[in-house]
Amino acid sequence: MAHINQIDPFDFVIFGATGDLTMRKLLPAFLRRFHAQEFTEEARLVCVARTALTPEKFRQQTRNALKEFAAETAKDTALLDRFLELITYIPLDALAPDGDWGPLQTELSEPSRTRVYYLATAPALYGPICAALSRSALITPQTRVVLEKPIGVDLKSATEINDGVGQFFPEDAIYRIDHYLGKEGVQNLLALRFANPILEKLWSSDAIAHVEITAAETVGVGTRGSYYDESGALRDMVQNHLLQVLCMLAMDAPASLSGDDLRNEKLKVLNALRPMTPDMVRQNVIRGQYSAGRIDDQKVGSYTDDLGRDRASNTETFVAIRTKIRTARWGNTPFYLRTGKRMAAKSTEIVLQFRPQVWSIFSNTPSPGRLVIRIAPEEGLSLVLAAKDPGVGGFRVRNADLSMSNRQQFKVTYHDSYERLLLDAVRGNPALFIRRDEVEASWRWIEPILTSWREAQSPLEPYPAGSWGPASTRALLARDGALWHEDMLT
Repeated sequence: MAHINQIDPFDFVIFGATGDLTMRKLLPAFLRRFHAQEFTEEARLVCVARTALTPEKFRQQTRNALKEFAAETAKDTALLDRFLELITYIPLDALAPDGDWGPLQTELSEPSRTRVYYLATAPALYGPICAALSRSALITPQTRVVLEKPIGVDLKSATEINDGVGQFFPEDAIYRIDHYLGKEGVQNLLALRFANPILEKLWSSDAIAHVEITAAETVGVGTRGSYYDESGALRDMVQNHLLQVLCMLAMDAPASLSGDDLRNEKLKVLNALRPMTPDMVRQNVIRGQYSAGRIDDQKVGSYTDDLGRDRASNTETFVAIRTKIRTARWGNTPFYLRTGKRMAAKSTEIVLQFRPQVWSIFSNTPSPGRLVIRIAPEEGLSLVLAAKDPGVGGFRVRNADLSMSNRQQFKVTYHDSYERLLLDAVRGNPALFIRRDEVEASWRWIEPILTSWREAQSPLEPYPAGSWGPASTRALLARDGALWHEDMLT
């Protein structure tokens, strides 16, 4: 049995506690970690929201949510009852001038305990909530604040949010969360590269022809329609999740796994991305929106159908980007970032396509080998290499797939990414959180794409639900003589 490093008693305060994120992710994550005995009944989970509920009513809502979103763990009724005793609910409009902060001050009466505020609210409220916490004398030297994405909608708003929070918290107490960094498959990039010298020696333009990073979903916008229509795929997925994966994949080895060493190397990658001029955007960025189609033999509607309205929308549900990283390691290797909703399959994966031989002694030469790193829905690796075809007659080679499933290899059940990140915030380990300069560097790279789309009135390319995106997406790779991974499998 693995050793459990139990955390000292702490206070964890969630603003926006009646929201979907809290019920689907945050409280289920805490329940599972409580079941794993990573913290005890001395911890307190203080849930704050504007809704006028009694603590008993809120606990009942929480019980129902946990039975749905953490069903296996919630089957243990005694455990669930003990966990619910840790939860206190305080109705409070954090922005109301006459808001009563007294109950929260009373609840947080031990200033020596580690205290974490999790702001699961609209980003525009981050600064004002931090200001109210300061006025109410609720910030101690042991206090940290966790900010959910998105941090702004552009560089200006991101800077304003960071400035607003930074007035009351030092940078080392601000934890900007990106749940992709909590995924085992993303963290495993560090082990795969830096614990395996044979791979690290291949990890450059010398051996790798191109890299694909794909985050495809089969679902539509669901209940997030109003948010998504203001955001779009570029802001929702590329500016944070995909760029963070790119950084972990492309960075040089950090001096250590400490927070600043790791994030310094990620920042170098962001600053080395080739700038996106208007011409670069036209040549290297594709934006699309799903139309009606079929997924798993079921008819599904278009994006506007999912929004429940008749008028058109100019919001992209698909983005594909070709870029390069201006470093000695990666200068000749194109990177392709792709994300979309209503795609052919749910898949988050990285594909590193190796370069072909300069010449071959074989009469038939299969496609060069590749390394596929699967992040979701099942973590694992697939290394494609050439091998002799064991069939009778001649000497032919063909590709063979050496695959590993992390779940089968390590005989473990993988945690939800929030489980790791929430307790890292309590422990004070910032390595898997995003620093201010990373956020602003990513917006500096993304913003010219948004500006070009807006000024050039860049058209949306439709793609049928259940496909791999607009037809022109293939041409993005064809310029480099390459194919998307799914096309190589057909």
